[in-house]
Amino acid sequence: MAGRDYREIITKAVCGKGKKFTETSHTVSPNYKPTSILGCWIINHQYQARKKGHVVEVSGAYDINVWYSYSDNTKTEVITERKQYVDKVPIAMKDNKCLTNNFDVVARATQQPNTLECTIDEENKNVKVELEREFVVDLIGETKVWAKVEPDGFDEDDVDLDELESELAEIEIDRD
Repeated sequence: MAGRDYREIITKAVCGKGKKFTETSHTVSPNYKPTSILGCWIINHQYQARKKGHVVEVSGAYDINVWYSYSDNTKTEVITERKQYVDKVPIAMKDNKCLTNNFDVVARATQQPNTLECTIDEENKNVKVELEREFVVDLIGETKVWAKVEPDGFDEDDVDLDELESELAEIEIDRD
């Protein structure tokens, strides 16, 4: 009767996870020598991810906007520069029982690019922008699972969602 109690199921599942936090800086070249920084923000963030060896490469770009004053705070201007990046996210958790090495890659920005500091480089009349971003990636692949057949159903109170949350908390963050 064991064959009737369980079913073998081939399904897609998360077969690997990774997480990476990055702090980086960019230089923006304004048209005039800045007197003061009035605002700095990052917009139009776009990215894509692909598996490359033992890491997932997240390639993206965003616009850095710097609002600054010049001519001894008598005039203002906003300068926009498009910046590109590549973050290599290591796969910290991997299930070696996946049936294939052909994975779908899903990347989520858990921390969108955010300005930490925006300062004037007095020597070069440039503006230095320090920012942070963070990605979590999942590798989705085919795997085989066994499911017990319960003809009378199951009690939803027996499902432990806290266990899943604790697994996510164990993933180490690779910080640059």
